[in-house]
Amino acid sequence: MKLLLWLVLLVLAWPIALLALLLYPLMWLLSLPFRLVGISVRGVFDLLDAIIRLPARALRGKPRD
Repeated sequence: MKLLLWLVLLVLAWPIALLALLLYPLMWLLSLPFRLVGISVRGVFDLLDAIIRLPARALRGKPRD
């Protein structure tokens, strides 16, 4: 009985697995521009954060050990 269930699963699941193998690289390529935009936006926000905090860092002086 278990063998029959495994065979049914094999027959039903292989098209889905094959589709996932074919679509994964396509989805990765489609998401790449969004990742690049996210990296750029984060860089801009980090730059603005550093510019805003610069006067406080300059006035604070050297850290004491």
